[in-house]
Amino acid sequence: MMQWISDSNILIVGLGLMGGSYARALKRLGFRVTAVSRSQSSIDYALAEEIIDAGAATPDPALIGSADAVILCLYPGVLLDWLEENQRFLKPGALLTDVTGVKSCVVYDVQDLLRPDLEFIASHPMAGREVSGVANSDASIFQGANFLITPTERNSDAAIDWCEGLGRLLGCRQISVVTPEEHDEMIGFVSQLTHCIAVALMTCKNDPMLSRFTGDSFRDLTRIAHINDEMWSELLLRNKSALLREMDAFAAEFQALRDLISAEDREGIRGKMRTSTTRRDRFNLPNNGTED
Repeated sequence: MMQWISDSNILIVGLGLMGGSYARALKRLGFRVTAVSRSQSSIDYALAEEIIDAGAATPDPALIGSADAVILCLYPGVLLDWLEENQRFLKPGALLTDVTGVKSCVVYDVQDLLRPDLEFIASHPMAGREVSGVANSDASIFQGANFLITPTERNSDAAIDWCEGLGRLLGCRQISVVTPEEHDEMIGFVSQLTHCIAVALMTCKNDPMLSRFTGDSFRDLTRIAHINDEMWSELLLRNKSALLREMDAFAAEFQALRDLISAEDREGIRGKMRTSTTRRDRFNLPNNGTED
């Protein structure tokens, strides 16, 4: 089982924002980092900026075969296609992980697809920016971020330990091990629902004067409304069931608050706000929101 040693060869597949950020972080730590990405301009940029040591815009058997570990920074559907076409080039014993924001619809299919001498241990760094592309990549996005690992019964303890080591190397603050189903339920709320709310805020009112009236609260709430529509539409649809449950729960809570305002129930409104404040305070706890 591969350990995180300085002469490890790490292959990044998909050199966008996340792939580039992984590459920057691991290269600075002394690993040999290579990349395969469909965009030649992304490869050229990464080479010129010394983000990677070598790269190719088409699958290169030698490059893929030299990797001790592979980080798949691809959309879910593309990820499966890439593995089906290129896993034959991977060396026996190689470890694979990913960055995808949905797990149940990916993890089991990947594990069914892979050769028995390869191991895929899924992970998800809760990090990102509202921009895309390797030119916007930044190793610092992982600092203090949460890092989720979603093993199945087919994963070894050694692979889980290896993935935890990756999270620590990146500088993530809290590493959690959960099932793919637990991941998707929670991500449906903390990530996908919040993006839907931000999009709805920006699409419910079209007034060119808005920018003259906004303060930090509106800017903070809608920062993520500047969104990669191709990626996020796929993520939302692949986690449809969990997301719709969260959207319905939010709609009911929003309606309850509206009813309190309509009824001029000041104490009811204040009660909601006190609950909100108490729950938000959990995020400031040293152990990141959990109380002993």
